[in-house]
Amino acid sequence: MKQFLITIAGVLVGLTLFAVTVPLVVIGLVASAAAPAAIPDRAVLDLDLRGGLTDQEPRNPLAFLSSHTVSVMGIENALRRAESDDRVKGLLVRLPETGVEPAAADELREAFKRFRAHGKFITAHAQGLYAEGFVVSTYELAAASGDVWLQPSSAFQVTGVAREDLFFKRLFDAHGVVADYQQRYEYKNAVNPFLYDDYTPAHRLAETSWMGSVFDTSLAAVAADRGLQPVALRTVIDAGPYSAEDARAKGLIDHVGEVREAEAGALARAGTGAKLVEIGDYDARGREALADGPKVAVISAEGAIMTGRGEAPAFGGEETIRSDNLAKAFYDAIDDRSVRAIVFRLSSPGGSDTASEQILAAVRAARAAGKPVVVSMGTYGASGGYWIASAANEIIAQPSTLTGSIGVFGGKFVLGPALARFGVDVRGLSVGGDYASSSGTGSAMSATQRAAFSAWMDHIYDGFIARVAQGRRLAPDRVREIARGRVWTGVQAKGLGLVDELGGFALAVDRAKALAGINGAARLVPFGEKLSPFEAIGRMFGGQTRGAALAGSLGDLADGPEFRTLLAAARDARLRSEGATVLAPSMVR
Repeated sequence: MKQFLITIAGVLVGLTLFAVTVPLVVIGLVASAAAPAAIPDRAVLDLDLRGGLTDQEPRNPLAFLSSHTVSVMGIENALRRAESDDRVKGLLVRLPETGVEPAAADELREAFKRFRAHGKFITAHAQGLYAEGFVVSTYELAAASGDVWLQPSSAFQVTGVAREDLFFKRLFDAHGVVADYQQRYEYKNAVNPFLYDDYTPAHRLAETSWMGSVFDTSLAAVAADRGLQPVALRTVIDAGPYSAEDARAKGLIDHVGEVREAEAGALARAGTGAKLVEIGDYDARGREALADGPKVAVISAEGAIMTGRGEAPAFGGEETIRSDNLAKAFYDAIDDRSVRAIVFRLSSPGGSDTASEQILAAVRAARAAGKPVVVSMGTYGASGGYWIASAANEIIAQPSTLTGSIGVFGGKFVLGPALARFGVDVRGLSVGGDYASSSGTGSAMSATQRAAFSAWMDHIYDGFIARVAQGRRLAPDRVREIARGRVWTGVQAKGLGLVDELGGFALAVDRAKALAGINGAARLVPFGEKLSPFEAIGRMFGGQTRGAALAGSLGDLADGPEFRTLLAAARDARLRSEGATVLAPSMVR
């Protein structure tokens, strides 16, 4: 009876919260959409990068309820409008203490420089710059502001680029787990942590190569923006770290002060009566009508590439690229006779080859319909991400975009011997051909299964090579030389013919207009799924029941011996985060 009463009370509380919260959320969303915020005559936009940075704006309009992240494209859009807005005098940037993605820094640096070129100022404040992640890219953003502040007694630890990888080979050996994988080829190193206990020579070369390229790009940008000699800057940077006071003495920053001082200084520069305005409010509530002119479709995609339709993620969920959704956006743009060209904003580390092929076909269809496609790459345009980009008329990437990775890996975890140690025996049955049981986790593939699987891997890799060769107008043998699964930065990829130009979204728009013969302004019109607030609320509450059921299932699983198989699931999740496609227990990218 007690449990029954508790359950009833919980249901009543839930219904009450639903009845109160949903109307408030809806009213707030409608009110904010209907009544744009008044922008003061003297405004300083307030941009806080400390909560995280995505490449593109979320498709779910309620994402702000669980996340404080901002998007590169949202910032770029707001600053582009603010350039010609006389009310906006400047920008105050709160920098993260660690690193931002290098390509994101490249894109925002361009936006900062255009903003300043229109007579606006930028003040950037950090509560320290610490040696974690790509902190050199954060410093690149700081330098582009022209007015760099660091909190007193904080650290300036911009000394290089470093990373760590965990290698599981010895752990697997100790517990009888076998990572039965193949790669095409030696630089396709996403599964190396499961196969080896240290970096292979190819893995080490590939990683240090792109890391060095990122470091060189950022330092060159800093030297140019702060009027320093590159060699002298490198010498000072390598000799760090420094305190904030020492960094100022060496000309690496401009001011040492608290954020309130930086804020007061920015408002003083903007003039009497100036006020701070959140850049998100300015962007969301101050949107202007689309400019007149020919229409250019903007199609955006971010995340791992998967087959199917999918939905915009709920609170805190990661964006994915669903092949049906993205292909439909292209075909919608093709069917719209007023669309003259397509700008395809892409940030993806890869994913399913079959999903990538479906999207590639849509890109080709757009070109066949006489609508040029220009790709603007964000943080990533690698593996499956490069597969779908290769058919575009032109590819634009930032100097630090990670691209290429023309290769494939696949295989499975053999868990039978490991589970046997816990008294769990894996037994299998199959009918039909010998290959039917090849993905089973109980034992390694037989010789004939391995040969068939290897042939399939070769088929995918050869197809990847052929598509890149056709799309980039390169000889297949040349593509094989620069492929082998290796990741390149944008600046390296341009030298290899994998990228046409270095730049961001603005350059991609200019190139699309030029290819379509558009002179003057163009209307940038987004194509693709974007939920309304009401759809988002419906999906939010509609998914709670499924979430509760899933949580209950996981609880039951943890109580049984099958829990040990979660080791493989954890590995699958890690690979999926890098763009892998999980096919039963086998993976291919």
